[in-house]
Amino acid sequence: MTAGAATLAVLLLLIRLAAGAREPFACDPKDARTGGFPFCRASSPIPDRARDLVGRLTLQEKVKLLGNDAAAVPRLGIRGYEWWSEALHGVSNVGPGTRFGGDFPGATSFPQVITTAASFNASLWEAIGQVVSDEARAMYNGGMGGLTYWSPNINILRDPRWGRGQETPGEDPVVVGQYAASYVRGLQGSDGGGQLKVAACCKHFTAYDLDNWNGIDRFHFNARVSKQDMEDTFAVPFKMCVMDGKVASVMCSYNQVNGIPACADPKLLGKTVRGAWRLDGYVVSDCDSVGVFYDKQHYASTPQQAVADAIKAGLDLDCGPFLATHTEEAVRGGLLNEAEVDGALLNTLAVQMRLGMFDGEPSAQPYGVLGPKDVCTPAHQELALEAARQGIVLLKNQGPALPLSTRRHRTVAVVGPNSDVTVTMIGNYAGVACGYTSPLQGVGKYTKTTHQQGCADVACRDDKLFEAAIEAARGADATVLVMGLDQSIEAEFKDRDSLLLPGRQQELVSKVATASKGPTVLVLMSGGPVDISFAKNDPRVAAILWAGYPGQAGGAAIADILFGATNPGGKLPMTWYPQDCLVSVPMTVMDMRPTRSNLYPGRTYRFYRGPVVYPFGHGLSYTRFVHALAAAPAALAIPLDGRRPANSTAAPGKAIRVTHARCAGLSLGVQLDVQNAGSRDGADAVLVYSMAPWDGRARWAPRRQLVGFRRVHVAAGARERVRINIHVCKFLSVVDRSGVRRIPMGEHKLQIGNVQHSVSLQAETLRVIKS
Repeated sequence: MTAGAATLAVLLLLIRLAAGAREPFACDPKDARTGGFPFCRASSPIPDRARDLVGRLTLQEKVKLLGNDAAAVPRLGIRGYEWWSEALHGVSNVGPGTRFGGDFPGATSFPQVITTAASFNASLWEAIGQVVSDEARAMYNGGMGGLTYWSPNINILRDPRWGRGQETPGEDPVVVGQYAASYVRGLQGSDGGGQLKVAACCKHFTAYDLDNWNGIDRFHFNARVSKQDMEDTFAVPFKMCVMDGKVASVMCSYNQVNGIPACADPKLLGKTVRGAWRLDGYVVSDCDSVGVFYDKQHYASTPQQAVADAIKAGLDLDCGPFLATHTEEAVRGGLLNEAEVDGALLNTLAVQMRLGMFDGEPSAQPYGVLGPKDVCTPAHQELALEAARQGIVLLKNQGPALPLSTRRHRTVAVVGPNSDVTVTMIGNYAGVACGYTSPLQGVGKYTKTTHQQGCADVACRDDKLFEAAIEAARGADATVLVMGLDQSIEAEFKDRDSLLLPGRQQELVSKVATASKGPTVLVLMSGGPVDISFAKNDPRVAAILWAGYPGQAGGAAIADILFGATNPGGKLPMTWYPQDCLVSVPMTVMDMRPTRSNLYPGRTYRFYRGPVVYPFGHGLSYTRFVHALAAAPAALAIPLDGRRPANSTAAPGKAIRVTHARCAGLSLGVQLDVQNAGSRDGADAVLVYSMAPWDGRARWAPRRQLVGFRRVHVAAGARERVRINIHVCKFLSVVDRSGVRRIPMGEHKLQIGNVQHSVSLQAETLRVIKS
C-alpha cells in the first residue's frame, strides 16, 4: 500500500469512528487479503458466493458458526456476529445483539402485538414493520444492533391463560397469518432481487402455547396435536408467513409435538417448512432447544446424537452453544456428514449475504444512510400513538357515558394500579422507549385530575389505599379506573391460573363505582382476556375500555378516546371467556374442537361452545355503521384439474380436495357499502365470516371462520365501498379428520355484521382435449 493510500485509509477510519459508523463485517475493501475472494463479489449470485465461502472453511471454523454467537474467521476477514436480536413491537435489547446508549438511547416502542392486532389493519402492521426496520438498520450502522431479528411471535392464542398471549396477534389463524406476512414484509423490505433490509423470523414452530402451568413447563411438554388441528390451526400462520411473507427465518420451539422435539422433527422442518413451503432462509432453534431435548426431554442418548438429530431434521442455527460445542465430535464419530453441516451454513450465510454483510462498507449500501436521526423521529412516535388509538377496544358504553366532555367533566379522578405506569404499557420483549405518556398524564392534558392508586400494585393484596381512592371519586365529575395486569401476572415462564382481576381489584372497582359522583369508566391493561362479568353487568360501571399494553404513547391514546378526540374502532382479536370455563379445560389439552364425551367445550370462537364475557370481534364505536351488500356472486364454479372424473365428487354435500382444484386466481369477490350513520367520523373493521355447509362430510368444519377483513375510515354521514377478495382454496376450505383440506360443495353463508349472503359452490371438471 502506498503512503498516500495508507493516509487515506487512516482518514476514512477516523471519519467512520467519529460518526459512530460500523466497520465492515466482511469483504472490507481496505483488506487486500479478501479482494480476490469470489464470495466478496457482490455482483455474483448469492448461492455461488455462499458455496465459495463454505468451501474455504475448515471443519473447526464451520462449527463455530453454528451458534448465535458466531465466531470470527480472521484469515478470511470475517468478523464475529451475534444473531440474536428481537423486534417484537420495536427494536428491543432483550437479545444480546442489540443495545442502547450513546447516540441511540432508545427506540420507538409500539403497542404490544395483541393491541396492534385489534386494529384489524394490515397496512398499519406493515407500516410498523417498516419503521422498526428503519430504526434497526440505523442502530446496526451505528454499531449498536444486529440485522437478524427473531420476531414476530405468531403462535395461536389458544388458551386465555398463556402468559405470552400478549405477544401474539390473537386466536384466529387467518388474522395471525396476515399479521405475520404484513409485519415481515415491513421488516424485510423488498428490492425485487432478494435483498433484505433486516431478516425477520416467525416463531415458535409449532403448537407452542404453554410456558409453566400446573407444574408442567414448556421444556417438558409434549403437545399432542391431531393432523386436523395441525393443518387447520397451528400450521396456518407459519405457512402464510413463509409463503406470503417470504420470511427469512423460522424458529422451532422447545416442546415436543406428538413425541418428537420440534427442533428434531424432519417432517416439520425439512419436509414442511423447507420442502412444502419452500423457506428461502434458515431455521433456528429457540434458545438452547437442542440442549433441552437432550438434557430435559432425554430424547437423544448423547449430545452428539442430539446434534445429528437436529441438523438432519433441518436445523441450521442454534440459539446457544450446543451445536458449536458438539458438532465436530458428531462428524468425527460418523453421526453426521460434513456436507450436512455445509448445508446448514449455506442457509445462514446466504441470509447474511442478502443483508449486504459481505458487500463491504455498510455506509455504501442501500440502507447505509440511516443513523441516529432516523430513530425516535416525530413521525415514528406519531405512528406509535396512532397504532394505540386504532387498537384500543370499547367494550361497553352505557348511556352513552363516553366520550367525556371537558366542559362537564372539569375534574376527573384517575384511580388504579395502572393509572400512572410507563414500562407496564410496553409489555414484554420491549426495549427502551423514546418517552412515555402515562394514563394520568394523558387525561391531565384534557382536564384537571386527582390521582389515587387504590392498590399498591396490580396484585392488590389489601385495601389500605381504598378509602383515598373512594374519596377522590366522590369529589370528581368523572372517575377513570385503570386496572388490569402486568408482567408480574402474565409473562414468559408465567401462565395465569385465573381469568379474574388479581387480588382485590374487583372490590376496588365496585366500591369506587358506587361512590363516584359522575360516570365511572373502567380501563383495562392486559395481554390476555379478563373475566370482568361483574363490571359488564354493573350499571354503575358506565363504560369499559380494553387497552392491552398500548405502547409508549398509550396514556395519550387512552385519553384521546375517553374525550372523543379519537373514535374507537378496535375489535377483540380473542374470545373473553368466563372464569368457570377453566374448570373443564386443562391447558395441556390441544384439541380445538369440542368433545361431547367429557364436556370439553373446544377453543376459540371457531369451535368453542359455551358462554362468553365478550366474543371475538367485539368492539363498539361512538358512531353507527350500516352495512349493505353491493355485489357478490350467488354461485361460483370450482374448476377441477381435469384428471378427475365428473362423478359424485361434485355433488352437493360432498367436499373436494383442494389439491384437485385449480386454485390459481380462484377468488370470491365481495363488495360492501359501509355507511357512517352517525355524527362522528370513525373507522370500521369489516369482518367477513364464512359458515360452510354442515351436511355430508363437512361436519368437521368450524362453526364459523373469518375469511377476510378490512379496516375502513368513513366520515360522518358518508359511505365507502369496500372490496374483499376471498381466496376460495385457502379460506372457504375446511380440514377433515385426516388433515386433508377440502372445499365443501353446496351453500356457503357469508356474514358481515347483520348482512348475510349465500353463495353456492359447484365443482366443474375441465375436460382435457387431446390434439
